[in-house]
Amino acid sequence: MVTLGIVANPASGKDVRRLVARASVFDNPEKQAIVQRVLAGMDGVLAGTDWKLAYLDDGHGIVRQAIADVLKDTVAVETVAAETGSAIDTTRAARALKQAGTAVNITLGGDGTNRAFALGWDDAPLIPISTGTNNVFPRLMEATVAGAAAGLVAAGLVQLEEVAAQQKIIRVAVEDESDDLALIDAVLVAERFVGARALLSPENLRSALLTVGDPAAVGMTSIGGLMSPLDQRTDAGLHIEFATEAGTATRVRAPIAPGYYRDLWVDACNNIEFGQTLRCSGPGVLAFDGERERVLKPGQTATLTVERTGPWVVEVPKALRLAAERGLFIERARPARSEARESQEGAIHAH
Repeated sequence: MVTLGIVANPASGKDVRRLVARASVFDNPEKQAIVQRVLAGMDGVLAGTDWKLAYLDDGHGIVRQAIADVLKDTVAVETVAAETGSAIDTTRAARALKQAGTAVNITLGGDGTNRAFALGWDDAPLIPISTGTNNVFPRLMEATVAGAAAGLVAAGLVQLEEVAAQQKIIRVAVEDESDDLALIDAVLVAERFVGARALLSPENLRSALLTVGDPAAVGMTSIGGLMSPLDQRTDAGLHIEFATEAGTATRVRAPIAPGYYRDLWVDACNNIEFGQTLRCSGPGVLAFDGERERVLKPGQTATLTVERTGPWVVEVPKALRLAAERGLFIERARPARSEARESQEGAIHAH
């Protein structure tokens, strides 16, 4: 029996950036519809086989109701109960899915949701579907084919190593506290409290370490991307030092949230090799993947490194293309033989 995992974050796509900026809203009925299409895609590949679904049973019943609508009682299920209504549930679910041995996992959320998942299972086989605010790590894709790709990999019809690439990750070691990580960016902010989690005040930015500098994205990654583009395939990170005033700094006009351009002043922007460490000190707040997370006390240090030990993200189009090339979705009919031909063959055999 193969097992697949699903985590749908009911809180993604609903933060303050809908009020201050112009981010899209993904409500829970839409997420449920997305999960329904994911399940239909999985079942389209795995129908007739023995498979199992493990999922985070959030308080809104997003996945639970989708299963009832699409799969009925045809598939065995295993649940992880949501207990806190916070990102901790996603991290707990990831640990449970790893223990359950899921072959592929699908997440619905933004960068923050996938970071929370990676905190529980850092090198998970993953198909991240975008339903959040900052969506550099997850992909915008049709959920039906995402589910089909998950089914193909889980069934071994295409191999994970054929269609997945391991992502970069930022490891964060905080002095005298537990370690942390980021998938896209780790930012030091000159503030003393977490407060509103979104990063919307460029004057408070002090430094940033990015795994990706993407000029076609929004958030911190856009700043690096507009200055020195860096893709996911390159074995390096990007370090940005912000300036508190213009002086001799470079001005960058970047979209730090959806529909929200701001001017920022940058002192330096340089590549950081794998294994090279960066240190920052408090007082301040560390933000990971677009959200404030950890307070650094005065004099407390954090050490940051970039490495390629993150999730294995499945390239959905590649998985479907390989399946098509192998004829996995078609069954060719045998050519019909004419009665005359059959009569002739019978005569030959008789003779």
